[in-house]
Amino acid sequence: MNCKEAVQEISSYLDESLDEDLKRTLKAHLKCCHHCQVIFDTTRKTVELYCDGKLFPLPDEVRSRLHAALRKKCQPPSR
Repeated sequence: MNCKEAVQEISSYLDESLDEDLKRTLKAHLKCCHHCQVIFDTTRKTVELYCDGKLFPLPDEVRSRLHAALRKKCQPPSR
């Protein structure tokens, strides 16, 4: 398995939809390829954080800056 193939299968692995042979092949590749392991770990963590669904309150200053930036971005261009 090369890196391109490994990266293409990461989502299926995380969804637990790979057959056992492909799962073993991917695991073997991840053991010897640091770059793919980093992509795998990052993808797994992103999915975990996204699926957690917890909302984190923003500090008032950050919320104000965010709202101001959004208002500015949404304004029509001045003529």
